[in-house]
Amino acid sequence: MADPGHTDPVTPSNVGALRIAMIGTRGVPAAFGGFETAVEEVGRRLVDRGHAVTVYCRSRNSAPGHLPPATVYLGMRLVHLPALRLGAFGPLSHTAFSVAHAATGSRPDAAFVFNSANAPFVPFLRRRGIPTTVHVDGLEWKRDKWGGTARRYYRWAEQQAVRWADALIADAPGIVDYYHAEFAIPTELIGYGTHLLQNSPATRLAELGLRPHGYHLVVARFEPENHVDVIIDGYRRSSAALPLVVVGSAPHPGAYARKITALAHDPRVRLLGRLWDQDQLDQLYAHSVSYLHGHSVGGTNPSLLRAMGARTAAIAWDVRFNRDVLGVYGAYFRDAGTLAALIEDAELNPHHTQEVSEALQRRAAALYNWGHVTDGYEDLARRLVSGYSTQGKSPGRTGRSPRRGRTGARPPSTAARGAL
Repeated sequence: MADPGHTDPVTPSNVGALRIAMIGTRGVPAAFGGFETAVEEVGRRLVDRGHAVTVYCRSRNSAPGHLPPATVYLGMRLVHLPALRLGAFGPLSHTAFSVAHAATGSRPDAAFVFNSANAPFVPFLRRRGIPTTVHVDGLEWKRDKWGGTARRYYRWAEQQAVRWADALIADAPGIVDYYHAEFAIPTELIGYGTHLLQNSPATRLAELGLRPHGYHLVVARFEPENHVDVIIDGYRRSSAALPLVVVGSAPHPGAYARKITALAHDPRVRLLGRLWDQDQLDQLYAHSVSYLHGHSVGGTNPSLLRAMGARTAAIAWDVRFNRDVLGVYGAYFRDAGTLAALIEDAELNPHHTQEVSEALQRRAAALYNWGHVTDGYEDLARRLVSGYSTQGKSPGRTGRSPRRGRTGARPPSTAARGAL
């Protein structure tokens, strides 16, 4: 393997340092979700290894007199492009602009496109000789928040990812199994990482009226598949003495958000809304008695990993994704009554809760390391540049268009649903 610090100009035949594009997220600095965090953590490490990384970011409107957006962050080159105001489909316009930019001028040696919704743009990259990977995320078409049109689009886009991408990345074994069962296609299993918090200060808790190890915590968007309503209901049914702190909000106010607000009419429940201060959020994770996780759709969830890295006991919705992450050290629920008992147990058995917390942090250290995640991205990028493709031949080596084979037109199989 070439010296990671090599910075000479490269071509596809020189796989020392690579030019890598990351497309399809809001960009960095990361402030929103798992994809943005992965781009920041992986991108900065790829730069440290000598690669040239370009991250496409959504432009943000700024008031007159404000400084223009940064063009470099942690060594990554930032390209800011707009997104049209098209509701839920607005982000796709940003991806279209990003792909057009990447496919012209100084083209990257490899591109990582995040979210299968962006897969229909992959052919434009491949036809320009750019080997491309799609990080497929979870099964978006199963999310309750989407209407029929959006669900059909996500399902169709998933099929396009299989049809066009040189490689697919999944962050959870359940997603890998789904793509194998549905499309008979190999998928790269590359998870997320997390940061390990040791001796975290508690200086910011007083601002919220909290004390260390004096509350339970949930961090989630207010969406039906995250079951924040079930968590609040379960907590209210419990005899817990410590308050429940809820961090999050609804992307779009509606009936579900109103339901959560109504359930929170309990003096023990604290709705904090969204917290942007990451240091304060770290302290909330690190000093909670338990972290309550209701996410049921998607792969490896960054919030759950964050709790593990903060050495916090986790009580999670009982689906395969969460069991894959927590293993035998997790506690699991699917209804408010079960959750109520688990919350009570966390308070009544503090020594056991502490043992579980420490075991989860050790598991996070062993399995969810950003350095190892970066290894996976780097190895895949090198293989793509060297000609690897699930489509047979990578355009980065041959300049050919992908073959038109897999379409994945059939609906989800019973076996695939059972696996999830």
